[in-house]
Amino acid sequence: MRRQFTFLLAAIGVTLASPAGAEAYSADYSVTLYGLPVAKARFDSSFGKNSFEIRGALSSAGLARVFDRTEATTTVRGSIGRNGPQPHSFVSNYTSGKKQQKTTISFDRGGIREAVNVPRPKKRGKDWIHVTDAHLRAALDPISSTLIRANGPEEVCNRTIKAFDGEMRADLKLTHQKTGPIRGFRGEAVTCSARFIPVAGYRKGRSQIDFLQNRSRITIAFMRLGDTGFYTPVDASVGTQIGTLRITASRIETR
Repeated sequence: MRRQFTFLLAAIGVTLASPAGAEAYSADYSVTLYGLPVAKARFDSSFGKNSFEIRGALSSAGLARVFDRTEATTTVRGSIGRNGPQPHSFVSNYTSGKKQQKTTISFDRGGIREAVNVPRPKKRGKDWIHVTDAHLRAALDPISSTLIRANGPEEVCNRTIKAFDGEMRADLKLTHQKTGPIRGFRGEAVTCSARFIPVAGYRKGRSQIDFLQNRSRITIAFMRLGDTGFYTPVDASVGTQIGTLRITASRIETR
């Protein structure tokens, strides 16, 4: 369950101090399965001229909370470059029942410099595909990787998102599907179909991974976030073995 949570959502619900001239936003997201709530999340973000900070909280909800009480907090800080976000640090704290996990990722200009998991992962078998330094070049954390710098909706899709959550390295290959308004949101959105490509940090032959790669239908709708120059996900649909997971922004407001 942790892999799905960290790749699809991460945020915390605290107020951020915004530097002078910054744009600050709060966003609430709901996660449903067959229309039933399974999780909720909140993002608080702050964008300055040359820097950004995103904090958030994710928790299980509805019937899912009865069977799997899950909480996760995430903080990512970094600078803003010409081509997009350049994270400096990513910290994730994850609790599910009695299980606790903390992941810290540090970066350099070439990609990810180091990832530390506490407790350390168990020893992996021969069917485990290990992450190499080459896999981490140009990769970002799951949050920064979904912030897309673009001059217009026509530039959002037709790219590959390279994400690493501290253990698993995966790509999302985006292809343009449509541009136009979507229900529940003001303004123009661009919807991309996405192909999930596992790269490393997983057990070869695992049925969940195979399904996401070969059978899952994934779409992600992005909208422009104010005057930040970034497009952010507002609606996503992910086919899983147990049904379609829907992630939708129920509120995005300036602070």
